[in-house]
Amino acid sequence: MAQQQGDGMEYVADDNEMAEAEDDIYFRGRVFGDSESESDDDEYDSMENRMTDTTAAEARKGKDIQGIPWDRLSISREKYRQTRLEQYKNYENIPQSGELSEKECSLAFRGGKYYDFWQNTRSVKSTILHFQLRNLVWSTSKHDVYLVSGYSIIHWSSLSSKKSEILNVSGHVAPCEKHPGSLLEGFTQTQISTLAVRDNLLIAGGFQGELICKYIDRPGVSFCSRTTYDDNAITNAVEIYEHPSGAVHFMASNNDCGVRDFDMEKFQLSKHFSFSWPVNHTSLSPDGKLLVIVGDNPEGLLVDSQTGKTVKPLSGHLDYSFASAWHPDGHIFATGNQDKTCRVWDVRNLSKSVAVLKGNLGAIRSIRFTADGRFMAMAEPADFVHVYDAKSGFEKEQEIDFFGEISGVSFSPDTESLFIGVWDRTYGSLLQYNRRRNYKYLDCM
Repeated sequence: MAQQQGDGMEYVADDNEMAEAEDDIYFRGRVFGDSESESDDDEYDSMENRMTDTTAAEARKGKDIQGIPWDRLSISREKYRQTRLEQYKNYENIPQSGELSEKECSLAFRGGKYYDFWQNTRSVKSTILHFQLRNLVWSTSKHDVYLVSGYSIIHWSSLSSKKSEILNVSGHVAPCEKHPGSLLEGFTQTQISTLAVRDNLLIAGGFQGELICKYIDRPGVSFCSRTTYDDNAITNAVEIYEHPSGAVHFMASNNDCGVRDFDMEKFQLSKHFSFSWPVNHTSLSPDGKLLVIVGDNPEGLLVDSQTGKTVKPLSGHLDYSFASAWHPDGHIFATGNQDKTCRVWDVRNLSKSVAVLKGNLGAIRSIRFTADGRFMAMAEPADFVHVYDAKSGFEKEQEIDFFGEISGVSFSPDTESLFIGVWDRTYGSLLQYNRRRNYKYLDCM
């Protein structure tokens, strides 16, 4: 991934990744306003005071799900959507990769209705530190979500509508437990690049190779480690999984070309694999035998999880990849790329992709499957999350359409909820969609 790091907690973005800030009528807090009597700051403060959440009931009555007052603006939602589609510039490491990938793309029917809008919470604002890394939202139940907001990791309960700070890394963070290999001196002002939460274990990765491990049900931090002191040290992704032995492990993908596996029972590094290019994302197969490795190379890899040796290269993408995920059946997996596509693969026949799914605006930065394997969500950098029906062979999709940079997407473990983090100075929020169920016995009543 690109080595871009700002001072402090500035949002790190490339000019090519988004529409030009000055021309964009909506992003960067330019709240659509055309009043010349107010300064930008006054206008922003005024809108802050009027911010309200949006419920499903209000949306059914016509309120915009993000609370954007289209009726008071000089442009309609439809016109602004068209402007975004025309002006958004996808970031590419390999020129014209998005254009060249179009000829292979599968056409999906867009009439799917799998998840219904439930609520938009404006009081929860997720942030993004690096424009290519979008794994900053995690759900541990249909009511519990964890996300990054500045230097804080926040827990949001949709049941009680309350948020709480789980971890603050703006100052000094050090482990309160002693384990071999743990950096007892800890870290100061960690810039969080990636996040993973599973059950009670939370792991945050940082720009300098930091790994901070915290059990949510315990006070303090349990373990700190720096994966590398290399200059190119960004922790790009973390995946938590259960080892066949029953122990909890996590895998960290790093810009120094390494993938490291940590045993959280022993709090020790158990494996370290090195590759010839920076690794942006790694996914472990459900049986624990295979790893999908993607990074700063158009070609991904399927490797043996025990030895790190390549089983099969994954050829087809035209740019760098930043997302991957396995279907629970252990046969199907998907990869997301800056060529604007998500490729679906079958491990039993890797000669070609099962499907090539196209984004609207830009790179596919995040991919998630539901625990039952029925649906797959793929997130673009902004504005669109696509939910595909895996059971139909990825031929049907629901397109979730909004405005804002996407910090992450997460299905709840029971598949009932889908959470989407939206970063924007004014309309930053957490979107929640709930799975549509057909209860025919209720219709009869």
